[in-house]
Amino acid sequence: MISSNGNRKHLNSQDRPVAIITGGGTGIGAACSRALSQNGFYVGIHFRNSRESAHQVLSEIHGNGCLLQADMNDIDQVERMVGVIQEKAGRVDVLVNNAGMCINEPMVRMKMDSFDSQRSVLRGVWYLTKRVLRVFMIKTSSGRIINISSVVGHTGNAGQIPYTMEKAGMDAMTRSLSKELWGRNILVNSVSPGFIETDMTKDLSEEIRQQIVRQVPLGRMGKPEEVADVVSFLAGSGTYITGSVIHVNGGMYCG
Repeated sequence: MISSNGNRKHLNSQDRPVAIITGGGTGIGAACSRALSQNGFYVGIHFRNSRESAHQVLSEIHGNGCLLQADMNDIDQVERMVGVIQEKAGRVDVLVNNAGMCINEPMVRMKMDSFDSQRSVLRGVWYLTKRVLRVFMIKTSSGRIINISSVVGHTGNAGQIPYTMEKAGMDAMTRSLSKELWGRNILVNSVSPGFIETDMTKDLSEEIRQQIVRQVPLGRMGKPEEVADVVSFLAGSGTYITGSVIHVNGGMYCG
């Protein structure tokens, strides 16, 4: 490729928009990795333990990205992850905070260690977002932050109090951070999925699955790709949306 001044311009990751997708090797994250790659992004696929799945997604997108291993609960590992994407890509245009965990147990039986493990997820999201803003987005006065929350952060769900607190907190962070970034051309939004067909829901019994489906006006669980479509829109052409929570739940909650 020849630039306008006649010099040869090399095509590499720095010539394309760059996205980090936490938990990008499985479920909704994997669908987001594939969708953004198809839209021309170089994709940093974060994972904690599922290296094989993350590597498979990287293969599916024809190596159009890199793998980023980190425990989101470990601030030092998150810091190293930011350093890796800076070295490999030189920029981050979109951050999709998708990685999470879910501990199912009633409050009266839950141990403090379990509660703290769930709470630390939001801490990791906060720190990664802070570092991406300071290292990349604020310097360029551009960027998109997309938080993947959940319908249960709005409806509540028995046995998942710390998880619902975490997801409600992500939506609260979306609204507050969008106000902090006014005037910087950095858009912050949440995508709030309902019940989506992932490895987690595949393990449910047929009876539980039917109970879930009966709560959904569209009469089925969603697909990861249907969430990824909304993420792709916000990462690309959604230029006049910030501080919003977009629900993708088949009509089971409208807020």
